[in-house]
Amino acid sequence: MKLQQLRYIWEVKRHRLNVSATAQSLFTSQPGVSKQVRLLEDELGVEIFARSGKHLTRVTPAGEAIIELAGQVLRLTENIKDVAQEYSNERRGSMAIATTHTQARYALPPVIAEFTRQYPDVALHMQQGTPKQIAQMVSEGQADFAIATESLELFTDLILLPCYRWNRCVLVPRGHPLTRLGGALTLEALADYALVTYVFGFTGRSQLDDAFKACGLEPNVVLTAADADVIKTYVRLGMGVGIVADMAVDEAQDDDLVALKADHLFESSTTKIGIRRGTFMRGYMYDFLARFAPHLDRDLVDAALAAGPRHEKTLFDDICLPEY
Repeated sequence: MKLQQLRYIWEVKRHRLNVSATAQSLFTSQPGVSKQVRLLEDELGVEIFARSGKHLTRVTPAGEAIIELAGQVLRLTENIKDVAQEYSNERRGSMAIATTHTQARYALPPVIAEFTRQYPDVALHMQQGTPKQIAQMVSEGQADFAIATESLELFTDLILLPCYRWNRCVLVPRGHPLTRLGGALTLEALADYALVTYVFGFTGRSQLDDAFKACGLEPNVVLTAADADVIKTYVRLGMGVGIVADMAVDEAQDDDLVALKADHLFESSTTKIGIRRGTFMRGYMYDFLARFAPHLDRDLVDAALAAGPRHEKTLFDDICLPEY
């Protein structure tokens, strides 16, 4: 059994049994991948993949268990490399962050700028996607951290570290009727207008839907997007009233819009960082976490990583999270 063979079967599953795509991602040949998979199956005496002719059709039950263990072995080999690099040069390495547009565009820039000044020899990689996609990236070892508000809890192999709370605001063009309300903004008033907001599963969208439902109201959502900047574009075009994260409003760039406070209408949301259980933390990774969320000191992060599945939640019971 070779480490290379374990990597091949792991990548074949990750590429949805497409051997050609697997070979391309590994910079090798398709026949080479197929041959090594067959050799591993012959050695183990079981089929990892079921076949129809030359095509792989599904992962067998034995294959599921073998690939899961292969993933653990591959992650441990990466940890070994990280340990060696930490002791040979603690300020050199790489770090991959998977996150949503809102975090990448509004929350992370000052943290990233400060981090890269402090660690110029750390190569930083940022990937964007849906919350579920970025959680899967970390779960499969393609990224070190997942930063999002929703869906991270679906992956039980991730440690979830709460970072900060945030809420929403309502965006309208200047002169809009909602800017002339005599009192505080209400959900009833919002329900009278077409709404432009986040796709479900993004940036606390579930809290928005829950708030309307609790009041017996049906929001008239006419357009959804994963990107706050796209939402603002369509508010400017008159498509409807925008509901975005507070952090997504730039006073200078959005001076043609009016942001109306809405934190009394919706439950606050919590942005979290997901880390795959068993990850070896480089020194600069601890530093990044502390810069993004100052309460996440090394001792607390280590305690969360050492806790049993989901027991890490209790570590944060007495912590008052900052408001963004």
